[in-house]
Amino acid sequence: MARRGRRVALRSALLYLVTVLVVVTVVFALPRTMPGDPLTALQDPDNDVFVTDPEVRGRLLAYYGLDRPLPVQYVHYLGSIARGDLGWSISSNAPVSGLIAAHLPWTLLLTGSALVAASAVSFVVGVSSAWHRGQRRDRALVITMEGTRAVPEYAVASLLLIAFAVLIPVFPLAGARTPFATYASPLAELADIGRHLALPLVALTLSLLGSKFLLVRNTVISSLGADYMVAARAKGLPERLLKYHHAGRNALLPFLTVVGIQAGFAVGGAVFVESVFAYPGMGSLILRAVAVRDYPVLEATFLVLAMVVLAVNLGLELVYARLDPRVGAE
Repeated sequence: MARRGRRVALRSALLYLVTVLVVVTVVFALPRTMPGDPLTALQDPDNDVFVTDPEVRGRLLAYYGLDRPLPVQYVHYLGSIARGDLGWSISSNAPVSGLIAAHLPWTLLLTGSALVAASAVSFVVGVSSAWHRGQRRDRALVITMEGTRAVPEYAVASLLLIAFAVLIPVFPLAGARTPFATYASPLAELADIGRHLALPLVALTLSLLGSKFLLVRNTVISSLGADYMVAARAKGLPERLLKYHHAGRNALLPFLTVVGIQAGFAVGGAVFVESVFAYPGMGSLILRAVAVRDYPVLEATFLVLAMVVLAVNLGLELVYARLDPRVGAE
């Protein structure tokens, strides 16, 4: 069993290494497929990174290697990544690693909290809905969850912002904490961060609920007439144990698969949610970099977010292999 587990882990790690190489290549190519380039931004007087001196612009392009052929740029990029060098931002004139260190924790806080909240709610509500299939509660939940799937994240975020930060000013309009605030204690600081996180978290969580809810509901419904459920009922087990330990456990493995898939959607949705609430995560960094075609920032942000998604999926795959011994048995 231990040898099989190591074999599964090694195979997964090798597969993800190949995936990382593909991701690095895509990350390098993606910004260069966009219209314009950093030189266009540097030559545009209406842009905030405009450089007046043509000689300075030429030196900047040479410094960033943008005057070289694409294959040479790609090899240089691979070498930099291998050394852990994410480059220097063209527009911010700062190390990209420092920019990411300032923005990534906020995105991880938002997406991680949303994934955990959406997973817990969708699992519990999905099992409960299946248990009361066909009843009014079940129909109401299905309609509600289908509605959350149909509305884009930015639309939900905009509605929440208008409702609870403008019309009823319960939560802050923007940011991740109150500017220039001093806190009497760490708990006061956490409370302030939580108030700023609340609306973005609700918006992103709602967008992630529907798919997992329907998966859990349908999987549990299909297992209600199974022999092991009949036997469990015959033993007189409590309803809560029947729902979550027997019926719910049957939905756990496909549920974990969907959670891994949704990690990528959560990161993508966070970009839109952060832009609505001016939340200082990776989304704001990406939008600014797109506006000025800041290749080093775009490459680094896409790469880091892709690595986060891959790490989450690798972790879930290893958990999946532990929960289901049949994985990797062949």
